[in-house]
Amino acid sequence: MNMLFIADFFADQINGGGELNNAVLMELLFSRGYEIRRVNSHQVNHLDILYNNNIIVSNFVNLSEENKREIQNKNYIIYEHDHKYLTNRNPGIYEGYQAPEEDIINRDFYENATAVLCQTGFHADILKKNLNIKNVINISGNLWSEEHLQLLEEMSKVEKIDKCAIMNSTTSHKNTREAISYCGALGLDYVLIEPSPPSVFLRELGKHKTLVFLPKTPETLSRIVVEARMMGMSTKVTKNIGAIHEEWFAKKGADLVNIMRKKRKEIPDFVENSLVEGR
Repeated sequence: MNMLFIADFFADQINGGGELNNAVLMELLFSRGYEIRRVNSHQVNHLDILYNNNIIVSNFVNLSEENKREIQNKNYIIYEHDHKYLTNRNPGIYEGYQAPEEDIINRDFYENATAVLCQTGFHADILKKNLNIKNVINISGNLWSEEHLQLLEEMSKVEKIDKCAIMNSTTSHKNTREAISYCGALGLDYVLIEPSPPSVFLRELGKHKTLVFLPKTPETLSRIVVEARMMGMSTKVTKNIGAIHEEWFAKKGADLVNIMRKKRKEIPDFVENSLVEGR
């Protein structure tokens, strides 16, 4: 079976958590014998959709309305990484995470998908609350390459520096400034972890005892928080982190690495089964 994989960007274009996850997913599906054709959302054309009956839609901010309508005539799933059913993509500004009807977009696109795969139960519940749809699946995790899982397990055994690590992000909703203020108010020593290639970033992060991460927007999972736990770190976070609501979040180190290792089979199974059922 051929698959068309649509996303705003891919891992060789930007270094984002969703893009890294998607890269592993495509590799795993390819290893199962599927031919994967990837295309940036802004470059999708009529022929892409016409000749592909099995479509995975990831981030799709740049997907045209015309293409969304055409895709709805196909067998497709949405692999959801954030909140593209809202005009502002931030349910955190609403009481109980529920937006008014006028702020909801893309309802038909979500509702007509064979399945909408969400990162956590927290993520799935917010989406269902806003869209009132029944095709939502909680995949409860993310995907890492085996190489990175081995690195995370290795870093879990490293003796930690008794300092807080803060991701130095220029993205406002990641809220680096508030994390710095938090550490300052409590007199905690901290280190800013600068953006870098994934392996370098993980080695720098994993040296420290605690991650401080206080995002303004509800995080569907929060890959960095799960990585910190896999490396044996403590975490200072807010209720906006999807991962903290999953049963496996109580685990850390090798135990959590092994749970995410199993996701390398479970998540492609969800994708494969959803597309097969939709035929």
